[in-house]
Amino acid sequence: MTSRAMVCAAVLGTLACGKPAPPPAADAAAPRPPADSLVATAPNGAEIWFTLSRSDSGESGRCTARAVEIRRGGTRTPVPLLYTGWAPEFVNDTTFRARLADHCRPGDAYLVDLRTGRPTREHR
Repeated sequence: MTSRAMVCAAVLGTLACGKPAPPPAADAAAPRPPADSLVATAPNGAEIWFTLSRSDSGESGRCTARAVEIRRGGTRTPVPLLYTGWAPEFVNDTTFRARLADHCRPGDAYLVDLRTGRPTREHR
């Protein structure tokens, strides 16, 4: 009788635990972030890429601001804290200008060193 009780306990334990819940389905309505995209190439071969993205909003509605990364060969240099919605422009062979996104509108301009990725606010 002891073995019969043990079998019943095992069966009841299995039934009580049940099957694990299936993983939640991916939300088909959730937007995917945009893919990395090349936006400019310097004469010296350095490339400016849009990488990460974040959603923003302003008077005209919603928009997406993109992070900037400098790529040269296998080297990737992220530009810290600079999210923009507009293509950068080259100032010279070591510097480009990018405008900070501010509620879906162009904000302050920053000069970015192509060698280090360091942005410096442009004073005009």
